[in-house]
Amino acid sequence: MNIEYHKNWSSQLGQDMELKIYGHSGKPVVVFPCQGGRFYEYEDFGMVESCRPFIETGKIQLYAVDSIDNQSWANSFLHPADRARRHEAYDRYIIAEVVPFIRERNPSTGKFMTTGCSMGAYHAPNFFFRHPDVFDAVIALSGLFHLSLFIGDYMDETVYFNTPLAYLPNLTDAWYLDQYRQSTIIICCGQGAWEGPMLEDTLALKRILEAKGIPSCVDFWGYDVNHDWPWWRKMMPYFLGKMEL
Repeated sequence: MNIEYHKNWSSQLGQDMELKIYGHSGKPVVVFPCQGGRFYEYEDFGMVESCRPFIETGKIQLYAVDSIDNQSWANSFLHPADRARRHEAYDRYIIAEVVPFIRERNPSTGKFMTTGCSMGAYHAPNFFFRHPDVFDAVIALSGLFHLSLFIGDYMDETVYFNTPLAYLPNLTDAWYLDQYRQSTIIICCGQGAWEGPMLEDTLALKRILEAKGIPSCVDFWGYDVNHDWPWWRKMMPYFLGKMEL
């Protein structure tokens, strides 16, 4: 398997950012880590290995990026408005820096997939829903789609447009909706230990997507399925196998 490490200065964030690439070709997949996680955790926790059949056959190429959650949503020392502004800088980093970098490395035409587990499964659909011109597929495993766990009831415009459970119900722009309806949306959550808040948000997102007529696969695994890596290692190849890659 082709594996590459890259470290580049981000002008959007004002700091060095690191990422790893897994694979030689295929649909680019932007992988977001768990809360405060690093670019190497997807490999360290066996997720890359679980995706190996799809990577080695050239169906997908993973781009595992760093998070800045501890500077943004999870930074309890900052006012929620400042946390939101820092996240917006991260959004610009992904779209204005990572996406062009991927297009240089992988000249295949078409859009990207985005994925993540836990906090990564907040970022993945949020980037997908905000940027359907870049992403046409998402696999989110055990994610939250509301930020109240981090910032309570605070809401401003920036927080609103980074809260899928807030902005999606009011979205009527056909430019967005038409692209969602042509995309692959996979959301999964277990019903076991530590999945309570994620299960609640996943049910809420399911209702919103159905009300908007947006096709999706929202799957709920059993009561023995916990919020943990062993289950995510089973979920990811399962859902990749359901996709047309």
